[in-house]
Amino acid sequence: METHISCLFPEILAMIFSYLDVRDKGRVAQVCMAWRDAAYHKSVWRGVEAKLHLRRANPSLFPSLQARGIRRVQILSLRRSLSYVIQGMPNIESLNLSGCYNLTDNGLGHAFVQEIPSLRVLNLSLCKQITDSSLGRIAQYLKNLEMLELGGCSNITNTGLLLVAWGLHRLKSLNLRSCRHVSDVGIGHLAGMTRSAAEGCLNLEYLTLQDCQKLTDLSLKHISKGLTKLRVLNLSFCGGISDAGMIHLSHMGSLWSLNLRSCDNISDTGTMHLAMGSLRLSGLDVSFCDKIGDQTLAYIAQGLYQLKSLSLCSCHISDDGINRMVRQMHELRTLNIGQCVRITDKGLELIADHLTQLVGIDLYGCTKITKRGLERITQLPCLKVLNLGLWQMTESEKVR
Repeated sequence: METHISCLFPEILAMIFSYLDVRDKGRVAQVCMAWRDAAYHKSVWRGVEAKLHLRRANPSLFPSLQARGIRRVQILSLRRSLSYVIQGMPNIESLNLSGCYNLTDNGLGHAFVQEIPSLRVLNLSLCKQITDSSLGRIAQYLKNLEMLELGGCSNITNTGLLLVAWGLHRLKSLNLRSCRHVSDVGIGHLAGMTRSAAEGCLNLEYLTLQDCQKLTDLSLKHISKGLTKLRVLNLSFCGGISDAGMIHLSHMGSLWSLNLRSCDNISDTGTMHLAMGSLRLSGLDVSFCDKIGDQTLAYIAQGLYQLKSLSLCSCHISDDGINRMVRQMHELRTLNIGQCVRITDKGLELIADHLTQLVGIDLYGCTKITKRGLERITQLPCLKVLNLGLWQMTESEKVR
């Protein structure tokens, strides 16, 4: 007797449908009643983020999302009130409004009028009209927020961070990329340096301060004292921090990833401070730091030898620096040395001989390397990605 797919139990169908992409999940729901019922099982849509254009009224939209257990939403274009979303999905967990340029404080204020305990993730990146006023609403009504993205919200000031530090004590991830008005005072609020006004966001684990030009080493002092759970810190393009600030960061035992890309005042001395501390960094990026040279590689070998990812693009390093580093870096998996124009085949041979666990290497713009050096690199047993330019050589395309 033949068994047709229509004879399968709904639970089995739902398990099969869960492996489909979002579009195909919707298509199978249109095949027949049995498939629709199976396709609407919440297990099929677990973790799915609905991507919506809010243009005209659709009474069935949010009941349909709730029936499938969808609690994560990205708004691609916002031509209706944001309150339409909040009222339609009272148990929403994640709301992505990134790039909704027409979102204003007024619109957000009308949406957040009572506590939303289920909301954990809010992305307002590039919502350029948002100001401190909105952060006040967020701090008041989104007490359980764990991730807040404010990248490109250039009207945010230290006052807004004070409000965040007052209300969002469960925050674990905060992105302040290009918030140009934020200064050491605001970081002090986050780190609990003004306890009389705000407790601080002391549970932060991920903090992005990329391109916050007003920050100085004082911010790093605040971070080291108050944000002791921090694991990832992005300070790229922060021109106001210097080698002295690295002393503060050097004893943050929980920190495992530090991005100092294009921090013009970081030199070999800063790397020395990091290496002499108690850090257990897994990732370090000092790319485009013009004052970084071979001595940094020596310091890394002495005190940061547990690194798994190291980026030195466009730094003034040479084969000599590679020689001083490679024998200690047994755990290194990714090495980015693109545009390091002093690296030759000799450096590649040293890498091939000693960094046997490398999975990826960036050699874009290394003009002194030849086919001989590349042949040695491609013999690395674990290598999967070799970047030589605007294209990447994968494992199946290795130089023979």
